[in-house]
Order: sequence, then C-alpha cells, then structure tokens
Amino acid sequence: MASTTDAALPGAARQVPRPPAEPSPDEPDEPAPFKVVPARHYARWAAALAVVVLVAQFVHGLATNPVWEWGVFRDYVLSETIVQAVWVTLQLTAYATVLGFLLGTVLAFMRLSRSPVLQTVAWTYIWVFRSIPMIVQLVFWFNLSALYKELGVGIPFGPVFWSVESNSLIGTMGAAIIGLTLHQAAYAAEIVRGGVIAVDHGQLEAAAALGIPRLRQIRRIVLPQAMRAILPTAGNEIIGLLKGTSVVYVMSIGELFYQVQVIYGRNGRVIPLLLVATAWYVVLTSLLSVAQYYVERRYARGADRTPPPTPVKRARRFVRTLRAAAARPDRPVVPLTTTGTLGEGR
Repeated sequence: MASTTDAALPGAARQVPRPPAEPSPDEPDEPAPFKVVPARHYARWAAALAVVVLVAQFVHGLATNPVWEWGVFRDYVLSETIVQAVWVTLQLTAYATVLGFLLGTVLAFMRLSRSPVLQTVAWTYIWVFRSIPMIVQLVFWFNLSALYKELGVGIPFGPVFWSVESNSLIGTMGAAIIGLTLHQAAYAAEIVRGGVIAVDHGQLEAAAALGIPRLRQIRRIVLPQAMRAILPTAGNEIIGLLKGTSVVYVMSIGELFYQVQVIYGRNGRVIPLLLVATAWYVVLTSLLSVAQYYVERRYARGADRTPPPTPVKRARRFVRTLRAAAARPDRPVVPLTTTGTLGEGR
C-alpha cells in the first residue's frame, strides 16, 4: 500500500536515496598539491664566481702592471715596419695556401687512383714531408745551392740545354715559399682525401651511368660535396700555417715575428713588442675564422635549406626589436623569430 505522501504526488517519480559512489580502483587519485623547489647548483655558481674573479684579476693586471708598457705597444703596433712585416706574413700564407692545396689535391687523387705507381709516390711524399719538421725543410731549401750549384733543363741523363745558378733562380723568399708549400701539401693531401672519401660512392656510379666524364664528375659532383668535410679542417690548417710562418725567421725574412725580434733586440722592450706580434696574430686569425664561417655556410646550402642567421643578421634583428619596443612602450614585444618577422603581444 502506498503511503499518504506518495498518494499526494500522483505521477511523480519516487526519490530513492542513493548510497555515495565508491571510487573506482582504475581511476587515479587527485595529486596532492606540492611545492616546486628550483634546483640549486652551488658548485656551478662557485666555479663561475672563481672564473670571474680570475678574469678580473688578469684584466686588472693588464691595466695596472707597468711592465706591459702600453705606450710602447701603441707606438709600434701600427708603425710602418710592423705593417710591412704583416704584409710579408700575409704573402707567405697566401702563396703557401694556394700552392699547397693545389699540390695537395693532386696528391690526394694520386692516392685514390688505381695506379700502384701513383699511389706509392703520393704516399711516400706525404710520409716524408710529414716526418720532417718545417724548420728543417726551410733550412734545407735555403741552402739548396750547396747541393745543386745549377738547375737546368735538358734530356734526362743527357745533355743540358739551359741552366741557371740556384741562387739566382731561388732567392730567400722563394725558398721560404717552396718550403712552406711542400710542407703544407702533405697535410692538404690528407685533408682533401678525407673529404673525397666522405662522399657517397653511389654519386659517382650514378654520374657514370649518365655518361658524365670523369673529370666533370670530380669537379661538379665530388668536390662540391666534399667541401663540407674539407673546409673545417682546411681552415684550421690555414690558421696554423699563418702562425707557422714565424718559423721563417731562421732565413732572416722580414716577416712579423722576425721584425719584432729585431726591434726588441735594439731597444730591449721585449714584452710590449711581443704584445704587438700577439695582437696582429689575433687579428689575422680572427679574420680568417670569419672568412671560414661564411665559406662553410655557402657550401652547406645544399644540406641545410634553412641555415641559422649570421651574427650580423641576429644583430640587426635585435636592433629592430629594440626599436619596435621603444616605438610602442605600451605593448609587449616578442623577440624576432627565425623568419625575421616581428611578433607583438596582443
């Protein structure tokens, strides 16, 4: 029998109280709130502080120690004698780099050839010139006239049609260039060979299947791809050659280090004159590093379609960001994206 309460509500659904639902074992519990504590790198902070202190002490010593004699450095760093010596250093580096890498490229392909004679000759050349120190090679070429009084052209093991004295044909500068070139070619050969080996052999097989001549395969297919592997090591080798030209002081050639030695031998100001040479070597190697960066970037276009922006582009974007922020101080400015567009907060 229905109760009076139920009878008073005809057609109404009865409200049956339900027990509280028990949590399902499959449903994870709500995580309890927790406090995020950032990691503290005390050792890293201590190391950074120690480095900053050491750098500050070094800079303070440069500025306050009278032994550096910055006045003498300022008088000689742009003097005519030093600038001419820098020009001689650049000439030695340029000649040895161009001629050394040309000869090194020939030696590299001789080692990669199928002729056992060419392979043996190239391997022997590389082995000999990498074994003998550069200073020994330079002294040897400087005294070439003691070994060969004359150099001539004629029939092998036969009569000589034309000859000239060795001292007249090869002067001091020529002997230095020959020594640096032959020494550099041995290292350049291995650099070029490593870059060529890095190119997939299937590239040559595909080019041969298309009927492309062998020389064109090397010039248009192999070398452009090998340059990505050649350039980093070659740039490092050229920088080493720039500094290695200081060895020619044994031949009394007026390059940078030799002229610095002559000057401080006269006035006794060793430290500031060594600083002059150091400053010029730093400037020249920095310029070579910048050139290497842009050359590597050019040859990386085929592999990296969206190369990162250059430092100049990044600086320009940063300036544009600052200008946009100054023009609209009431709106936050988002840093520039890689595409060069300026995003602003909305």
